[in-house]
Amino acid sequence: MALEVGIVGLPGSGKTSLFTALTKAGGGEYGKTNVGIAQIADERLDAVAKVVSARKTTPATIRVQDVPGTGPALLGNLRQVDALLVVLDGFSPGADPERDLENLKLELLVADRDHVERRLERVGKQAKSGDPALRAELEELGKVLAHVDAGRPLSDYPGTLPAELEPLTTKPLLAIENGLGGVDLALEAELAALPDEEAAAFREGSASTLEEVVRRLRDALDLITFFTASDKETRAWTLRNGETALDAAAAIHSDIARGFIRCEAIDWRDLVEAGSHAEAAKRGLQRLEGKTYVVRDGDVLNIRFNV
Repeated sequence: MALEVGIVGLPGSGKTSLFTALTKAGGGEYGKTNVGIAQIADERLDAVAKVVSARKTTPATIRVQDVPGTGPALLGNLRQVDALLVVLDGFSPGADPERDLENLKLELLVADRDHVERRLERVGKQAKSGDPALRAELEELGKVLAHVDAGRPLSDYPGTLPAELEPLTTKPLLAIENGLGGVDLALEAELAALPDEEAAAFREGSASTLEEVVRRLRDALDLITFFTASDKETRAWTLRNGETALDAAAAIHSDIARGFIRCEAIDWRDLVEAGSHAEAAKRGLQRLEGKTYVVRDGDVLNIRFNV
């Protein structure tokens, strides 16, 4: 499953421009909910693909959702995303990005309060059955509501949040200033419509500022990248730091995880230096690992399985 991020911001801040720039989707429409896929640039992918003479390369991706507003109902559509990108107006006369960021944090808090209150009402009715688990949740939800009523985000909640809650104020929040002091999102959206070669020529070889946005997302979510490599396709995948070979198998396909036998693992640099899997194995650079192996950033994995 792809990493998923939501784009939020006050009206006119440039949310849809960021969506268009990230996804290179010409269909990003102002005032509408937009959903698209953004690719994660990684120079290592091409290096690995060259070694195996891959006919196709597929980068890791991010699913991006842009909602047209900041009310509780609209923000509620983002409860299942992994992180939030907050677009701040840094170009309008009298713009105050810091003030807007605080206002947006308040909007997220209000949306969480609405969410907690609704859950409290629902569980309150169900708890009349006398179910101990529901009664315990009802008590905890009362404490959670008091916490948000005090103006504090749920990332600061001292207790254990009920598992059924999907709070917004616990998600990583990355602020992007749209303007001269940050990223020119209108320009980035225009460049996204150009062929890669033309966009790169316009930048005169410098990297897109959006690559830094993606890097910050990776850091905020503590992600690593692993690769699968064959002459048919070489592909990049993301995992949370600390996840295992079995998790990697599941990221590729549930059937591969179900029939997992073992995996062959090699650092991408060792593979590139060796020039082939066969030569890497000959040099003893390729390792056999089991389900519990903790995948490292840059690992190239060949997972053996039997369905």
